Amino acid sequence: MATAVGKKFPNLAVDAMNELGDTFKVNVLEEAQKNNKKVLLFWYPKDFTFVCPTELHAFQAALGEFEKRNTIVIGASCDTPEVHFAWLSTAKDNGGIEGVTYPLLADSNRNLSEVLGILDIAGETFNEETGTYVKEGDNVTYRATYLIDEEGTVFHEGINHMPVGRNVNEFLRLIDAYAHVQSHGEVCPANWEEGKEAMQANAKGTAAYLAKN
Repeated sequence: MATAVGKKFPNLAVDAMNELGDTFKVNVLEEAQKNNKKVLLFWYPKDFTFVCPTELHAFQAALGEFEKRNTIVIGASCDTPEVHFAWLSTAKDNGGIEGVTYPLLADSNRNLSEVLGILDIAGETFNEETGTYVKEGDNVTYRATYLIDEEGTVFHEGINHMPVGRNVNEFLRLIDAYAHVQSHGEVCPANWEEGKEAMQANAKGTAAYLAKN
């Protein structure tokens, strides 16, 4: 599977739902370019599950921090818009995501997730009786995350297996690091955080940084 890093995000419009019950189309590439903003797009396997609501609420809790960084947050799964709205209308203490305000992509036809190669498909077997191929796996997405810059280019891609939830603060750190590179032309060493020293992208820069650290 080829990486999306360094490439333009796929130019595809996908159905989406918000907390008001509005259905509309979202093209992630256009969202970045027309708004001159970064985009964090995170995929999760299924609505009405267990780890997934913890992640959606965690991204909601950090929404102000992403907005400070000129970053749009978008969630996504292969559920339909109607299922998204039912989940958005379900109280948090009942396993729902009531209170989430960012849009959720409803890639129920799997057009975008298939292009990205993030579906849980272990393979296919041919059923001679029916004359059809049967997919193995749940055919839902892994916990894939994409960070996209203002020009629509992917600068981070990460994929977790389904049982493993994400660390939202790490994405804030990655956005800070990329913004520093954009603004200063310096590179960010291991464990870099906002306010820490970066370095020049040459041997002298590395040597000077390591001498201090």
